[in-house]
Amino acid sequence: MTEVVAVRDDQRIQRDVLAQLAWDAQLQPNEIGVTVDQGVVTLTGIVDGAARGWAATRCAQRVRGVRAVADEMEVRLPGTPGRTDAEVATAATRALEWDSFVPAERLDVTVANGWLMLRGEVEFGWQRRAAEGELRRLDGVRGITNLIEVRPAAPPAAEQLRHDVQRALLRTLGGERVTVEVDGDTLVLAGVVRSWWERDQVERVAWSAPGVRMVHDQLLVGG
Repeated sequence: MTEVVAVRDDQRIQRDVLAQLAWDAQLQPNEIGVTVDQGVVTLTGIVDGAARGWAATRCAQRVRGVRAVADEMEVRLPGTPGRTDAEVATAATRALEWDSFVPAERLDVTVANGWLMLRGEVEFGWQRRAAEGELRRLDGVRGITNLIEVRPAAPPAAEQLRHDVQRALLRTLGGERVTVEVDGDTLVLAGVVRSWWERDQVERVAWSAPGVRMVHDQLLVGG
């Protein structure tokens, strides 16, 4: 009986993911294949840019019951002019400069065959995430390797940091389903959240804490 229920749930999740993909205006109908095995969604197919693949992954993560998403999509850029590596690099540099929250002068971008490599240093973890988020939306990008290092100006006080993050999570989630441990300048998150959206919110809170250099996410997504 348990196996039958699991199969039925997988079929429901598959239908819901397909519906969510069709609903998203950034995606084209029938360009992405979806399979589900015990709540793990695998996305296949061909997309014309990293931004579209990212959008598809985020769509799948928003569906209730999804435990994990495996991205097996292939990025193939259309053979149109105006998308050389030099032009992508220029667009990436400008995008970082226009974002007032990202220290563009401390970052370096290189491009090879449409793949971006991000290097440099920032003071806060959320700046590292913001820089990558800006570049994911650019045309001509096949993928991003984010090697930006987070170097806080001062080491955090462990107990105060844990207390502040725990209170921020309480305000965000309205409950105590997530525990926070501090190991030097690293936060360790554990517990169960109800959705990938909640997991993303928890990570955002953790990365926003001053003095945090690394976040280890051990959260589980409940059904």
